[in-house]
Parts: sequence; structure tokens; C-alpha cells
Amino acid sequence: MNLGPWEILIIAVVIVLLFGARKMPAMARSLGQSMRILKAETKGMRADDEDDKADKPAAATAQPAAALPAAKAEQTPEQLRAELDELQRKLNQQQAQKNAG
Repeated sequence: MNLGPWEILIIAVVIVLLFGARKMPAMARSLGQSMRILKAETKGMRADDEDDKADKPAAATAQPAAALPAAKAEQTPEQLRAELDELQRKLNQQQAQKNAG
């Protein structure tokens, strides 16, 4: 959509008529403050992302290897179901102990 100079002039006149000439400087000031705040927050988010990227590789390599059990040879669905049931039973026992103690 291309706006020519006449369309822009008409839009400006309508805005002045709607809001009044007295309120226009305050609105412009408020818009400027909002833009500065948005810019500062964006910079802060980018800095946080860069910090996270710098910290993640060290933490990411240490935990997954220790947290996950070693992969087993191929198992049948029944064996997988039995192992899953056993793990669920252990988890339920630990939760019951935690709630009791």
C-alpha cells in the first residue's frame, strides 16, 4: 500500500483533530519513552541469551550422561513393559516414602 503525500497529510489532520494539538507533544514523548524501554529490554534479552549460550555447553555435557541409564540391547515389548512397570513401582515407593517422612 503506497501512501502519497496527500494521504499522509489527511491522516495527520485527522489525528490532530481527534487528539487535539495540545496532546500531541505528550503523546510523542510517551511514544519515545516506550521505544527506549523496548530497546533496552531487547538488549537485555539478547545479553541474557548470550550468557545462557556461554554457560550451557559446560552444563549440558556433564548431566545427560550421568542422568540417563545406559542403553540396553534390543528388548521385546513385554520386557520393556515389565521394566517400565518396575520403574513406576520404584517411583511410587519413593514418593510414598517422601510423603510419609
